[in-house]
Amino acid sequence: MADRGAPGSAAGGYAFKPHERPIMPGSPANPDHPSQRKVGYFLIGVFLAIVGGFQNGLLLANLTALQGHLDLTPVDAGWVTATYSMTNACMSILLFKVRQEFGIQRFVRAMMLALLLANFLQLFDAGYRLELLSRGISGIAASGLSTLAAFYLMQGMPAKARIGGLLLAIGMSQVALPLARAISPLLLADGDVTNLFILQFAMSLVAVGLVNLLQLPPSETIRSFGKLDLVTFPLLACGVGLLCAFFIQGRIVWWATPWLGGTLAAAVLLIGIAFLIEHNRSNPMLHTRWMSSRDLLKFALTGAFVRVLLSEQNFGATGLLSAVGMGNDQLVSYYAILSIATLFGALLSVARLNPNDLRRPTLVSLAIISIAALVDTHSGLFTRPANLYLSQAALAFAAVYFMGPMLMEGFVRALAKGPSHVISFLAVFNLSQTVGGLAGAGALSAFHTLRTKAHLMTLSGSLSTSDPGVAQAINALAANMSGTMTDPALRSATAGAQVVQEAAREAAILAFNDVFFVIGAGAALAFVVMFARWLYDRRRGFNPLAKELEALQKMMTRNQ
Repeated sequence: MADRGAPGSAAGGYAFKPHERPIMPGSPANPDHPSQRKVGYFLIGVFLAIVGGFQNGLLLANLTALQGHLDLTPVDAGWVTATYSMTNACMSILLFKVRQEFGIQRFVRAMMLALLLANFLQLFDAGYRLELLSRGISGIAASGLSTLAAFYLMQGMPAKARIGGLLLAIGMSQVALPLARAISPLLLADGDVTNLFILQFAMSLVAVGLVNLLQLPPSETIRSFGKLDLVTFPLLACGVGLLCAFFIQGRIVWWATPWLGGTLAAAVLLIGIAFLIEHNRSNPMLHTRWMSSRDLLKFALTGAFVRVLLSEQNFGATGLLSAVGMGNDQLVSYYAILSIATLFGALLSVARLNPNDLRRPTLVSLAIISIAALVDTHSGLFTRPANLYLSQAALAFAAVYFMGPMLMEGFVRALAKGPSHVISFLAVFNLSQTVGGLAGAGALSAFHTLRTKAHLMTLSGSLSTSDPGVAQAINALAANMSGTMTDPALRSATAGAQVVQEAAREAAILAFNDVFFVIGAGAALAFVVMFARWLYDRRRGFNPLAKELEALQKMMTRNQ
């Protein structure tokens, strides 16, 4: 059964040739488009990927401004970011089944409605609760937009390079994150946060117009939902959502807070029940036996570990620049460079894609992460964005360069087992990336806090007024205040407080250097282990994906 597509794409009684049929139910057909239409599909796909990335990118880039605008506490602001992650983490599983059950056109309409609704609600600027609702819907819309962007890009790519559209969609959505930080100071030049909401709503209107102007070809539909899906998915989604909340709020309220333990326990329980139900189903939504296989576990752990290492950029470098007093308006060039590096990584990932050697990009990324992180260990009070251009651009490149081939490896393994395994792969991939990223940021935050305290204790031991250098610094600061403070005792006390504050800032920077060292060492160790295995397989002429690629080739041949 096929859903109705665009007249210009493949409807109107057009009979698809065997090679034009959808790869699987829920995916659009792949007719032979004329060149102009291919260009249109490609450009729309790029725009949709950027819009999807902006749903979270603009929020993260301007969270402090939004917190002040809505008069939020740090915990409240944490729930704003958590709400997005909670709805985004598992949504690809549900949306995959929605496309199979209802067709691509209904899926597109639902995603465009969610996008419009999320950004329309923010225009009212009605306070915290409405912002939470908007963020939750944005998480759903962003998940759908990444898939929609992949479909459009694949329509715009040559048949032999069509898989590159999927990888490019992931890469372009990553470009949107530093790009959002680069343009945010311009949007907030007058201090009005509503400019962000207006931009997002305007982009969503353009997106709706574009997908209606050039629709995707139709897809084939099947009965996808089972009765137990209505039990399993809510359990899994709630469990993963609580896990996201645990990692995000743990950084803010600290990990020993009692209610966090209850949140983690509930998350483990709900996810465990969902997996137990799926494990005993005759026609499961999640193939738990395959998901727990050695190859998939190694895949998930590798993806999660690399995502943890890449937290160096979002937590480490951003935190360091904030500690030395850099604001968003001083980081425009910095984030513009990161955007270019991310784009280069996405393009090179597609251009250099080799299905017979998908582990090489991960090795390259690990080597880059290790070198860049170790270079950043020499940061200090006078570190400025220009000092980090090269190392952080390298990290931005590595962040997206490994992701495409890793995604390709997972899809090859899933499709070789059968289209029904794609949902299981999406669950593994999204959980490894989302939870890995949040867990990495949480672990690094905890490590940084502990190291800051250790460095501060060391520095405090040398902050004695009997030390001539300290006394001289206090006297110099006090002298500079003589024009505004007449009380000598008050000037001396204020100067002493500033010295202590400066010591705390130096302790924080030293702790960031420790974070960089741990990441660099961890990446180096992972590189050595993976390189040894890769070299061993190469010398034997062994391809870990040989069986899967052969099975996939046979399946594609049958569809010709």
